Amino acid sequence: METQRQKKINALLQQEITALLQGAIRAQGVKNLVLSVSKVSITVDLSAAKVYLSIFPHYKAKEILQGIQGNKNVLKHDLAQRLRNDLRKVPDLIFYLDDSLEYIDAIEASLTRKNDPLKE
Repeated sequence: METQRQKKINALLQQEITALLQGAIRAQGVKNLVLSVSKVSITVDLSAAKVYLSIFPHYKAKEILQGIQGNKNVLKHDLAQRLRNDLRKVPDLIFYLDDSLEYIDAIEASLTRKNDPLKE
C-alpha cells in the first residue's frame, strides 16, 4: 500500500518527467509523436521509480524507449535541477512501455471479428 508521501512524489515525478520529455520532443522538432507518462510508481525507500510510458504510434515505441533509456542520466540530472527544492535525492528512473492501449485494441478487435468466440 502506498503512503501519502509516495503518492505525492509519484504525482510530482509524473508531471515533471512529462514536461521534460515533451520539451525534448519539441526541441528536436519531432512530428507525429505522442508521448505521455501514464504512471509512476516509486519504491518504499524512494530510491527507484518505475516510469510507464505510453507512446503513439506503436511501431516507434521500442525505438523511442531505447533512446530515452540511453539518455536516462541526462534526464535524471534535468529532473534534479527542477526538483532541487522538493526532493533531496532524485530516484533512479526505470522506464517501461505501457501497452494497455494495445491490449484494449486487441480485445476489441477480437470481439468485433466475425467468428466471435463469445457468440458461438
